Amino acid sequence: MSIKIDRIASNIVKEVSYIIANEVKDSDIRFVTITDAKVTNDLSFAKIYFTVLDENRKKDTLIALKNASGFIRKELADRIDIRHIPELEFVYDESIAYGKKIENIIEQIHDGD
Repeated sequence: MSIKIDRIASNIVKEVSYIIANEVKDSDIRFVTITDAKVTNDLSFAKIYFTVLDENRKKDTLIALKNASGFIRKELADRIDIRHIPELEFVYDESIAYGKKIENIIEQIHDGD
């Protein structure tokens, strides 16, 4: 990726986090953490990776985020100075759960010693 795309992705993470925390009224997405954003080179699409505190609510949260994506995209247009705001696709970030699983395996190995 180019430096420009990385900078835009970083701005998208920051601004989407702020919009979700302060502007979105839906209670299903209050406790969402935006972890990363991947933007295509032509700025047409952006995958926004997120996690939630309660693993059982990730499906409801994903639906709520998809419903709010138009509002979030409109707010991004006001905050980020680029010609075309990418279409947003929200994806649950499995890396944190995977990291916890690896950590538990390592702890089990050390407990066995």
